[in-house]
Amino acid sequence: MTRIQKKIWTLAAVVLSIMAAIWLGLTYYNQKTQDQYNDILQRYLRMNEATLASQRLVASLNDYLLSPSPQRRRELQTSKEAMGEAKSRVLGLRNVDNDFELSNYVHLIDSLVEASDRSLLFREENDAEGAGKAFSEASRVSMYISEMTLTLIDKELETYDRFYRSIIERSEALNRLGFWLLLLIMFALGVFVYWFSLSITRPVLTLIGAAQELSRGRFDLKIEVSSNDEMSFLARMFDRMRVNINNLIVEIQEKAQLEKELQQNKLLLQESQLRSLQSQINPHFLFNTLDTMSKKAYLEGAEETSDLLVNVANLLRYNLKRLDRSVTLYDEIKVLRQYVEIQQARFSERLRFETDIDESCLYVQLPGLTLQPIVENAVIHAVEPREEGGVIRFRVVDGPERVTVEIEDDGPGIAEPTVRGILEGEDVETRSHSTGLGFSNVLKRLRLFYGIDDVLDIESGAARTGTKVVLKLPKVRGSEAYVQNPDRG
Repeated sequence: MTRIQKKIWTLAAVVLSIMAAIWLGLTYYNQKTQDQYNDILQRYLRMNEATLASQRLVASLNDYLLSPSPQRRRELQTSKEAMGEAKSRVLGLRNVDNDFELSNYVHLIDSLVEASDRSLLFREENDAEGAGKAFSEASRVSMYISEMTLTLIDKELETYDRFYRSIIERSEALNRLGFWLLLLIMFALGVFVYWFSLSITRPVLTLIGAAQELSRGRFDLKIEVSSNDEMSFLARMFDRMRVNINNLIVEIQEKAQLEKELQQNKLLLQESQLRSLQSQINPHFLFNTLDTMSKKAYLEGAEETSDLLVNVANLLRYNLKRLDRSVTLYDEIKVLRQYVEIQQARFSERLRFETDIDESCLYVQLPGLTLQPIVENAVIHAVEPREEGGVIRFRVVDGPERVTVEIEDDGPGIAEPTVRGILEGEDVETRSHSTGLGFSNVLKRLRLFYGIDDVLDIESGAARTGTKVVLKLPKVRGSEAYVQNPDRG
């Protein structure tokens, strides 16, 4: 999370905290007032329930006296139980102010229950007159209970009159407090928002002023923003851009001066280049000369000399044209045979070249001029130093995914550190004299061409005689990184 985002979230948190505090305060006050109102209302309801219970008890007693039945007897019993519950709830309303009145109220409830019991007793004894008198007494007591309920309610109203007035006073005080609190919150939020906006707009204004100066070409004014957020980072990057542009302008001016000086020497340089071109040898002239010499030697009866000149011309032409493009294994073997014929003309019977080639896999693509440097290295190190010469064996073996090319000689071999250096891509002393391409160069070109590292292996060292170079050529290239000529094969 960025610092500007933290500032925005801080502002939102402050506003939400203030709103939450106000809401909690109002909720607490309203809940407290509501609880007090509910408590007073419950007191009134409990007194009223006692009155209703007494009236139901008298009505149930009257129904039973007029027409006794088990159902009406159960209803009468239920009314008596309800009257007992009402009495228990009324006892919970006792306080200092209504102690005397509430005691009389409870005695009236007890008297009502006793009168009901006497009426039932007289009815069971078939004393209609006694039952009637008891019922009349129960009716009067029920009326007294109703009147006493009104008296208690009036008493409650007198008792809680101060409470009502205090609620009104607190409401008025709360309204005044809310008004001043609202003004205070608005002032505090205004100050906080002003400070918050300055922390963002002041750096922006600084950057705008710096951009205007830069548009006027003033690149010498340093841009500074004193803040601890992303604006400071933006200002530093902007100042770095100013320095880079200034350096670029200076560099362009220096280059313009240099180009001016170079322009003055342009004619002399062109003249020098022309003289240099005139002194170079044209390769096509060299090829044509070799072809002419070959035909002349053939006409004079020197067929071997003619063939040798043809091979030299073809080899030179291949080396000049094929180094920057891919070729087939067939092309490489063809030019390799010409190279070997030239070397055999030089070494005669000292160089023996044995081949074992699977003709079905000569379509494989590989970088141009890959095989000749390896065979040339074998000629230089395994054949040339030895009076008896040597043998070079060349094999091409087809495989399921790769074609294996083996070039083996019976020379003294290569030291293990040198082999390790070649495989690690180091520049070691195994370069050939004519092409100038050593093992390391061939290995790098193969790895770049196929996009893999496991393309060449060397078996040599103190434990064996001779050297075997094994090329493992994939039939399908896994990389297109070898892009040097758009018209390669």
